[in-house]
Amino acid sequence: MSYRNQFIWQRAVQLAINCYKFTRLFPQTELYGLTSQIRRSSVSVASNIAEGYGRRSKPEYIQFLHIALGSLRELDTQLIIAKEVDLADKNLFTPLLNEVEEMQSILVASLNKLKV
Repeated sequence: MSYRNQFIWQRAVQLAINCYKFTRLFPQTELYGLTSQIRRSSVSVASNIAEGYGRRSKPEYIQFLHIALGSLRELDTQLIIAKEVDLADKNLFTPLLNEVEEMQSILVASLNKLKV
């Protein structure tokens, strides 16, 4: 089975796509600031899930899921900052922040299941 078939990876890829689309609304002056950071951290979530899945052992996979969770928490923080400094309509942040929270729940549940 490929990592591409994993629900967790598919959700992470969709989150990254949504972050890319959302940051298009940000001012051009943020291209090298929060726009770039939000995009990189969202891509890092999916990338670490994929990389971990390809490792040889379950402990290595767990380690990469922890890294993905760290990137997800970075993303959450960056989105909150972007919201508070009015980079886009505050109401537009809610669905994306909810998606981040859902992804966090999925990652934590996956980690808990793997650690048993």
